[in-house]
Amino acid sequence: MRYAVIVKVAVTADWLVTYGGAEHVLAEFHALYPDAPFFTTVARKQALGPLKNADIRTSGLQKWYNLIKQHQILLPWMPRALEDMDVRGFQVLISSSHAVGKGIIAPPGTLHVCYCHTPMRYAWEMEEEYLRDFNVPKLIRGRVKRELSKLRRWDMTSAQRVDLFIANSTTTQERIRRLYARDSIVIPPPVGDRFLHPHPNPLPQTGEGGPEDRVRGYFLAVGRLVPYKRFDLLIDLANALKLPLKIAGRGQDEARLKRMAGPTVEFLGFIPDDELPSLYANAEALFFPQYEDAGIVLLEAQACGTPVIAYRAGGAMDAVVEGKTGIFFADQTTDSLSQALERFRTMTWDRANIRAHAAKFSQEAFRRKMQQAVNGAYEEFKTGKFARR
Repeated sequence: MRYAVIVKVAVTADWLVTYGGAEHVLAEFHALYPDAPFFTTVARKQALGPLKNADIRTSGLQKWYNLIKQHQILLPWMPRALEDMDVRGFQVLISSSHAVGKGIIAPPGTLHVCYCHTPMRYAWEMEEEYLRDFNVPKLIRGRVKRELSKLRRWDMTSAQRVDLFIANSTTTQERIRRLYARDSIVIPPPVGDRFLHPHPNPLPQTGEGGPEDRVRGYFLAVGRLVPYKRFDLLIDLANALKLPLKIAGRGQDEARLKRMAGPTVEFLGFIPDDELPSLYANAEALFFPQYEDAGIVLLEAQACGTPVIAYRAGGAMDAVVEGKTGIFFADQTTDSLSQALERFRTMTWDRANIRAHAAKFSQEAFRRKMQQAVNGAYEEFKTGKFARR
């Protein structure tokens, strides 16, 4: 099918201060539309990996971020800062949003497509976690809660500015429908090609049989060390069972988790992208105890042939095929996790099949689906036949 030619595209993001899951998706947008500028509230270019050379345009909040270095404090002022940014002259505006990114105002005649990682969880379902995770002093919590209430109202208003929502998972799709009363299509985030390729540097193995059948010798968890990730469950399990557990990542919960950890738990800190494939490939399994709207870490592990033990909720339901690429546990408790581990150890895993499943979420597949969605919507938009989803 032939589509109308899209010449000028702009991309917006909540903020660009680290290179995490949302930024990996933005890198795919940059690959699709290399000339598109990125509009955002604040940025720290040196931390953005392949995005650091993109055309990044920040709001008036950048000067304050340069002083205080904490973007979370600036959240109440971000909606207005984005709304004040000038995005005239573009045919398509693609917003990447898990907070305020979709709130930028597209001018008349510009199609606004939002790739939604989740409706703003700070405002809707994670208020207490936000206050705790960012150590908001009790003295000002009342004011912060009032600001979050304002954000909820603004979030509802800004959702109506979007022409087409694209959800990163069926869980996010359900939340978009429930909170915004809007339909959406689902395009899961991509797993990087480097995880789908052979891994030339395996770690020492133990056990009998071929390389695909050997026991890797350790279990793995990957992610930011923050309370909602529930790595504390994994540490309790490792301590009780003397389980070899490696945890990759950094975060504000690191000190507490290290105090909990016994001798079989190893904290790896930050792992460079080029070292992650071997780390995944040589693990017996990846633990995923958190509730996430999407599960890119799950896909990375499976792309390396590693099965997963995941909490039965959220994006994990889209990423894992139970009994074939991993298993689920029902409750975020050590007992439930322990029972899942017992079941896991009675099963055999075909690592080639696990990799084949993850290949369905490749970068190529993601780019093709995004292009089809954006081009199709733009064709309808320009001909006046577009119906907002």
